[in-house]
Amino acid sequence: MPHFAVVGSGPSGVYTAQSLVRQDLVPDVRVDVLDRLPCPYGLVRYGVAPDHEKIKSLQNNLRSVLEDEHVRFLGGVEVGPALPPERLLELYHGVVYCVGAASARRIGVPGEDLPGSWSATDFVAWYSAHPDAWDSGFVRDVRAAVTIGVGNVAVDVTRMLARGLAELAPTDMPQEPLRVLAASEVRDVFMVGRRGPSQARFTTKELRELGTLPDTEVVVDERELALDPAFADPSALPAAVRRNIEVLREWAARPSPGAGRRIHLRFFLRPEEITGRDGRVAGVRFERTRPEEDGTVRGTGTYEEIAAQLVLRSVGYRGMPPDGLPFDPVRGTVPHAEGRVLRGGRPAPGEYVAGWIKRGPTGVIGTNRPCAKETVTSLLADVPALVRRTLPGDPLDGLLAAGLHPVDWAGWQAIERAETDLGRALGRGTVKIPDWSGLLNAAHGT
Repeated sequence: MPHFAVVGSGPSGVYTAQSLVRQDLVPDVRVDVLDRLPCPYGLVRYGVAPDHEKIKSLQNNLRSVLEDEHVRFLGGVEVGPALPPERLLELYHGVVYCVGAASARRIGVPGEDLPGSWSATDFVAWYSAHPDAWDSGFVRDVRAAVTIGVGNVAVDVTRMLARGLAELAPTDMPQEPLRVLAASEVRDVFMVGRRGPSQARFTTKELRELGTLPDTEVVVDERELALDPAFADPSALPAAVRRNIEVLREWAARPSPGAGRRIHLRFFLRPEEITGRDGRVAGVRFERTRPEEDGTVRGTGTYEEIAAQLVLRSVGYRGMPPDGLPFDPVRGTVPHAEGRVLRGGRPAPGEYVAGWIKRGPTGVIGTNRPCAKETVTSLLADVPALVRRTLPGDPLDGLLAAGLHPVDWAGWQAIERAETDLGRALGRGTVKIPDWSGLLNAAHGT
């Protein structure tokens, strides 16, 4: 009976498992979905903003795959010194690595590491209850914040800085981030892009949400928008970009309502330095840019500083070298051919990749489906050679022998119950458990 491992339980891993168990070419396939964390769903659990219930409901679709009788979830299993790839390959006929791109890109300017300068990834992990996150006083003594980047993650963190208790309490946000953000004194958030609105990466739906926040004004300067050659006549742009420009144009024309908070959308400003005072962030020095015909921007030699006590850098993700696998440091991906891992330029029997570690951090959640399908097609073509080898027994026995203590599906369900009970005790709905000990104690009933 073919038995495969999928490393990673986010969308790419679950879609890979789904493609494996729902194909007709190889009967009786078994798939173990392994994850370093005791909880499944990857970025759907730990990357989607807590106030985006519709997107978070995708967990129900992923759940149906993990509850398939041919699929076994095993959390708390990390590929590393105790379980290197070569040992994992001894336990399974093949392994598909779907480990994402967990590291944040750096912007590479002086002052980037000053206290008060964080990647948006760190901030998201904190308010999303990732067990590796920590309370770093993100908004303590902060009245103005700068978000560098104009993608959906930048919009998310900007929106969360402007949310109040009434909007956050119904979410599954942990109690401590809820308390801290509800008491925040942040009054101005600047979301800044080095290019123009026609090249921004946010979606119209995400953008519009900024205009619906209570007691919050969105500030847009039409003179700055007009620096974009496509702003005056956006008719040749894709429909989604045209809608973005329409929203921005509408906001620029509004009179100020005198709200308690302000979100400033700024364009054509490139960060040159994160400035400091008394050993922590004091602001960001930007250079005004201008667009070139090839879509790039060039500095103009004109500078502006925005005072702020918090900087969130949201300029994309980057893959990290998976333990024991080849890695392309330029692309931030594992070298592959149609999903087959390449070692020394040749396919490594039984080793595959899917998701961001395969193609880079691009696309939306649904992009993982065709990506997973391509990899599974390659794997299925290799099955006759892979299954010639007899496995030593149930791979779970090998994991236990390596000193690992996997959290099975029943353990994950116990975590869910504990989070429901926690929310009930706090007078809220489900509330996430934010720490390793709490998750593992809930999983193992201790």
